[in-house]
Amino acid sequence: MPAPVRRRLAPRFAARLAVFYAALFLAAGVQLPFFPLWLAARGLDAPLIGLVLAMPMLVRVAAVPLATAVADRRDALRGALIAAAVATAGAYALVGAMASIAAIVVACALAAAASAPVNPLTDAYALRGLAASGRAYGPVRLWGSAAFVAGLFAAGAAAELMPERHLIWLIAGFSALAAVAALALVPLPEHSHAAADPAAPAARHLLRRPAVLAALIAAALTQASHAVYYGFSALAWTAHGLGGFTVALLWALGVVAEIVLFAAQARLPAWLTPARLLIAGAAGAVLRWGAMALDPPAALLPPLQVLHALTFGATHLGAIAYLARAAPARQAARAQGYLAIALGLAYAGAMLLSGLLYDAGGGAAYAAMALMAAVGGAGALFAERAERRLPE
Repeated sequence: MPAPVRRRLAPRFAARLAVFYAALFLAAGVQLPFFPLWLAARGLDAPLIGLVLAMPMLVRVAAVPLATAVADRRDALRGALIAAAVATAGAYALVGAMASIAAIVVACALAAAASAPVNPLTDAYALRGLAASGRAYGPVRLWGSAAFVAGLFAAGAAAELMPERHLIWLIAGFSALAAVAALALVPLPEHSHAAADPAAPAARHLLRRPAVLAALIAAALTQASHAVYYGFSALAWTAHGLGGFTVALLWALGVVAEIVLFAAQARLPAWLTPARLLIAGAAGAVLRWGAMALDPPAALLPPLQVLHALTFGATHLGAIAYLARAAPARQAARAQGYLAIALGLAYAGAMLLSGLLYDAGGGAAYAAMALMAAVGGAGALFAERAERRLPE
């Protein structure tokens, strides 16, 4: 892209993308902790709540490949992203309008299908547009992480002021805000090669490449190793006498560490390649979960939380960058979609395993998460050896 065009695109593209990331993760910060409370308030029992919460992981196996394939085939990342964001907002409004438990479950399935492609489409759109405008991904993506923290505390305050049965409208409202922000996204520049490159491998061939599979395994296992932390850390910490505000601060500390890494991405040394970021993420997870398995004193929890910059942040940055380099430009959305599917499947299995292990051994379940991350690290090492063959 010519330099004058890049200079004109960069400020508008990055600023509007940052606003969209913020709106998207603001909604996530409300939904993650408080959607189960709303489901319980509407009469769903624990098995049904578990089913509803598992839906996004299950439906992405079908929804994500369909949405990303259409976006790639028609070179319509922005259009597909807008459609998914608008459909998500409408679906959550529909969820709130349902009266019976059966209707709520069906509407939640529609919301899961609508929202599943949003993150991979957003990352594919961001990577392509930021590369074209000469900007780094991390300093823009950090606004999503910051908004997630804001959403957590805003939802906590709202839960004190309104009945739990009304919390769905907070989720629907923030989802609608994300849809509005999606409409303001800047159109992407066209590919320099409008026609498909006949020499480019078919999308399905990406999964036949050992380096790509290794990167997917590394990212999926390292990210899924957070299952015990996401599912049971608050329960364990409160059982050890920590107050709710302290637990919230510990969670926020991890996200702040992640934000710092994202902000520094453009200044990371050149030797810290995508595969080496995956290695760093896996190593940090082995250290973090290994220490957590030993039931550390409260004084050690803050430095362990800072490792979230590696376990989540470095893994996320490394995975999306590795796949962006490995995939042909016309398959960018599908490559990120494969990552979303791998993460979903790994998380689903890890969540099920973590529940069984935590019930049986409490904090010792973290030892299994450390082992999972170690296997992910082996995949990252394989991907690092293959990385030198990827195009710059």
